[in-house]
Amino acid sequence: MSFILRYLAKLFLLTRIHVNLPLRIRYQTIEIGNVDIHLCTLRDRQQFSDPDRVAHDLGISSATWPIFGVVWPSSIVLAHYMLDYKIDGKRILEIGCGMALSSLLLNERLANITATDYHPEVEHFLKRNTLLNNGKSISFERVDWADDKSELGLFDVIIGSDLLYEDEHVSLLADFIQKHANLQCNVIIVDPGRGRKSKLSTRMVEYGFVSRHVKPKVTDYLEKEFKGYVLEFSRKDGG
Repeated sequence: MSFILRYLAKLFLLTRIHVNLPLRIRYQTIEIGNVDIHLCTLRDRQQFSDPDRVAHDLGISSATWPIFGVVWPSSIVLAHYMLDYKIDGKRILEIGCGMALSSLLLNERLANITATDYHPEVEHFLKRNTLLNNGKSISFERVDWADDKSELGLFDVIIGSDLLYEDEHVSLLADFIQKHANLQCNVIIVDPGRGRKSKLSTRMVEYGFVSRHVKPKVTDYLEKEFKGYVLEFSRKDGG
């Protein structure tokens, strides 16, 4: 009987999106090395649902609302980067996780991972996708870089992908990272080439990080050529 109840509870959570959200969705499997990550995502970037104006009140427009809900090339690059990353004993934070591909991969590796995003629907999708992958629950907190009242604490590794959409995001991101970075910390940000990587590096150096921009060696798992960089920042003594 307990097995049946657990199955019904899981089925309810997986189908709840169809009940509460008038959205077109899709299911897909993304191969990261020899690991398959199953995802429920928005069908495309034309989807929108904000009946209670929650996103609107957070300053998220109908045009930007769907951005969280699709898998972007930068997120796939980040997930491949984290496939063999040393995780033992490290507390890891993903910033602006969206579909949280890297968090789900790290969860598969039994890492200590916490995911964050500003969008109000991210947590619902994260829970469903964690169930799809039969993983343990992933810690999540909705955060605002500009008004960070979170209790996330400090992390040994901070990761993210495609985060620098506007010039103002540079300082906000750097300040947020600094607030949640341990004295010894590694930061990995995959940027598709939005022209702000040098500005972010300048701010991170001010916080005592050593900066390096690396062109991914292999990206043949993507449909198109990846023109971006992996931004690596490391700090050994807190600056």
